Amino acid sequence: MKILPFFVIIPLGTAFLISLFGKRIKNFADLLANLGTLSLLVFSLYSISEVFTHKILVYKVGGWIPPIGICMVLDGLSSFMLVTVNLVSFLVALYSISYMQRYTDKPKFYTLFMLMLAGMNGIIVTGDLFNLFVFLEIASIASYALVAFGTEAEELEASFKYAVMGSVASSFVLLGIALLYSYTSTLNMADISLTLSNKSNGMIVNFITVLFLAGFGLKAALVPFHAWLPDAHPSAPASISAMLSGVFIKTLGIYALCRILFNILGLSHQIFFILIILGIISMIVGALLAIAQADIKRMFAYSSISQVGYIIFALGIGTPLAILGGLFHLFNHAIFKSLLFLDSGSIEYSTNTRDLKRLGGLNARLPITGVTSLFGSMSISGIPPLAGFWSKLIIIIAAIQAGYFGTATVAILVSIITLAYYLKFLGFAFFGKLNETWFKIKEVPWTMRLSMIVLAVICVVSGLLIMPLFKPFLQSAVNVLLLGKGYKEAVFAALR
Repeated sequence: MKILPFFVIIPLGTAFLISLFGKRIKNFADLLANLGTLSLLVFSLYSISEVFTHKILVYKVGGWIPPIGICMVLDGLSSFMLVTVNLVSFLVALYSISYMQRYTDKPKFYTLFMLMLAGMNGIIVTGDLFNLFVFLEIASIASYALVAFGTEAEELEASFKYAVMGSVASSFVLLGIALLYSYTSTLNMADISLTLSNKSNGMIVNFITVLFLAGFGLKAALVPFHAWLPDAHPSAPASISAMLSGVFIKTLGIYALCRILFNILGLSHQIFFILIILGIISMIVGALLAIAQADIKRMFAYSSISQVGYIIFALGIGTPLAILGGLFHLFNHAIFKSLLFLDSGSIEYSTNTRDLKRLGGLNARLPITGVTSLFGSMSISGIPPLAGFWSKLIIIIAAIQAGYFGTATVAILVSIITLAYYLKFLGFAFFGKLNETWFKIKEVPWTMRLSMIVLAVICVVSGLLIMPLFKPFLQSAVNVLLLGKGYKEAVFAALR
């Protein structure tokens, strides 16, 4: 349990040291950021074995016993999310060594990057609802600054719009927490669940649930709360676009929503139905808007809205198989969407444009970028035997088993539309005749290529997560959600 504070201490300490010495010592920021993210990945992988051994671990901050004191909790869902977040973060930090040289102040970038990572890790491990809000704000404020990092008019406008929408979301969340505290007189998640189980869930709990759905739904960029995302992602540096789409919207949106709805407030048939509707609408709207885009990153941003729809739809079905498919797709989407945004960054790095109409034939000059883009595009489109196929297949089978035949058909049709716009991306960018403008361009530096290659390999092999040898990693996360409000008994048992 003593490893839990390090998921917050390491990124905060790294951010502090980089801000102090980043400009004074050459390459210090690159080295420290990559060592910090690598150590977090190692701790995350170690947490898997701890969860297998102990099921749940509780760290009492300052030695104070909850609910009086603050605690950190590690269970199967926390471990699953920590691995996902810190794996992507390490590869993005490695990619940024070369990519961020085109920007003016790399130490500031890494400082904000590590603060954002500290916030995401804090959200995952905290067992206290107000601390969840504090970490959410740390991650959000850092992301607002990172979206505006290029300081051009487009970036500043997108960041301002994102900050306004994010502040509205945070207000919903804070109001929900305040009302929940006034109703239960506690902020510890397990204790809130215990108190609610001894009270009748009246209109106040339903109203709080709606507030959390709106707040975290906005953070997850679910339709109709999605307006900030298509502007924020194209404006941010590719490294941050990969983080925002890959892990940020899942941690601040999907994970936080799941933890509160499944393990604290409990789910009703009405909430399950709302999640299904929000998921289906997001799937359709995101896909239809993506297919019309000529800006690569804008296309990928709308694609993220569509794929998040798959995850929420699966969680709304609520069966064990559906939850397995939803969490599996969450991990897969973190990998292939991060890869695709890094690929878009490599294209822009070499050609200085993201406009598909100006590209063509880039496979001849950027072969690694082309091949990794192919793997990412085919995986997200659900082409076998890549990982995206298996997670989408599980979700569709779960929908059919639960009797949602119409929505299962919609999920299949949306996947076909997804394939269409990713074929458009590949065709316009990498195939056809090479534009004379790009005759002299070269493949991107090796650190950028290495990150893309590793993510592409994971796109191929992560399908093994549903095989018996590796399935416990995914199943332990599923079991936490299936446990529902039994989460409180698990936490208090671990404390004893």
